[in-house]
Amino acid sequence: MLEDIGKLWARYGPLYMEGLWGTLWMSLLTVLVATVIGTAVALIRNARFRPTRFLMKCYIEVVRGTPILLQLYFFWLFLPKIMPFEVSDTVSIVTALIFNSGAYVAEVVRAGIQAVDHGQTEAGLSLGLGRWHLFSRIIYPQALKNILPALGNEFIMMIKETSLASVFFVSELTTSYKTVQSVTFKSIPSLTIAGVIYFAMTFLLTRLLGILERRMKSNERKA
Repeated sequence: MLEDIGKLWARYGPLYMEGLWGTLWMSLLTVLVATVIGTAVALIRNARFRPTRFLMKCYIEVVRGTPILLQLYFFWLFLPKIMPFEVSDTVSIVTALIFNSGAYVAEVVRAGIQAVDHGQTEAGLSLGLGRWHLFSRIIYPQALKNILPALGNEFIMMIKETSLASVFFVSELTTSYKTVQSVTFKSIPSLTIAGVIYFAMTFLLTRLLGILERRMKSNERKA
């Protein structure tokens, strides 16, 4: 089996690397855009206007209450029909991933904001700061310390969830495995290579995230 793995890697390594790149850029783009959307949703959920608060709550509950694969199918089928231009499978799937991740990031951001001492808000208002300046200059920078580790975990989780894009033959790591398996009929060796790459990615990122968290806590104690 090890011999088969070595031969497959020697021949199809570039294909796996292409899939790895697809996994990484989709995951990173998803988390970055989801962070912007999640921040907006979290702010709207804390707003005073009840209808928009209700809509954002519905959005989060729908995402939480339905399987991500179902959401991917929905966007894959629905998005090309409503857009006035051609939409590729990749765009549809990435949009669905952003839709999914945005809801979870919104809850992360909301929890991070709520963790900031309320006295900071009262102090800012007493100094005459507007709510936007108060949020952007005082609340959010402090909340970001609580949010960053969770965003790192979301990125790691998204690396694994992008494997569902292989159902739609979008170029990513699991799709590379399926391609190699279909050509060589060596299911276990080709799957093992993909599994090792996934594990190496998530293991390395988890360790880097742990180092970042420890440094952040160390800096807080020094401050």
